[in-house]
Amino acid sequence: MNSNSDLQIAGDILEVQHLLQPAREHPATVAEFVGLARTIAADRAQWAPLVRYDTTTRWYHRLRTGPGYEVWLLSWVPGQGSGLHDHGPSSGVLTVLEGRLTERTERAGRALDSGAQRVFAPGYAHEVVNDSFEPAVSLHIYYPGLTEMPMHAAQCAPAAVDVVPA
Repeated sequence: MNSNSDLQIAGDILEVQHLLQPAREHPATVAEFVGLARTIAADRAQWAPLVRYDTTTRWYHRLRTGPGYEVWLLSWVPGQGSGLHDHGPSSGVLTVLEGRLTERTERAGRALDSGAQRVFAPGYAHEVVNDSFEPAVSLHIYYPGLTEMPMHAAQCAPAAVDVVPA
C-alpha cells in the first residue's frame, strides 16, 4: 500500500469500541452549535409549520432546549427590528432561514441573506432589522440559555447593500 501516513488501520475499527468516542447527544463546541443550526435549517418540516407573523411585535418561539442552551425561532415582518442589544453572558449563532435581514453594529452593517450565519460572543452588541419588503425567519441558538438582553442607546452604522441601477 502506498501511503504518506504513518497510521495504518488493520481490521474493522468498529470492533475496537474503546477507541471510539461516543456520539454526543448535544453540542459542546462553537462548530457543533453551528452544525446544529444548519441541521435545523435544513429540516424545514421541523420549523416552517410553527412560523407566525405578527405585525404588532416580533414573534418568537422556543423550538428546543438542551443542557445549557436554547434554540429560538423568530419571524420578522418588513420594518421590524430588535433594537441595539447584547445577550449578556450568552454566546450565540444567528441563522437566516428565509428572507433577508440586516445586522448593524456601531462599526458596520451587513445584509444577511437566507442561509447566512453569524456567531457572536458574550457582550457583542448588534441590531437586527428586516429592511426588505418581504417577511423573514431566523433561528437563534444561545449558550448558555438567554437570561438577559440589555438594550443600548448608541446608533448603528447602515448596512452596505448592493444597489442595482434601474
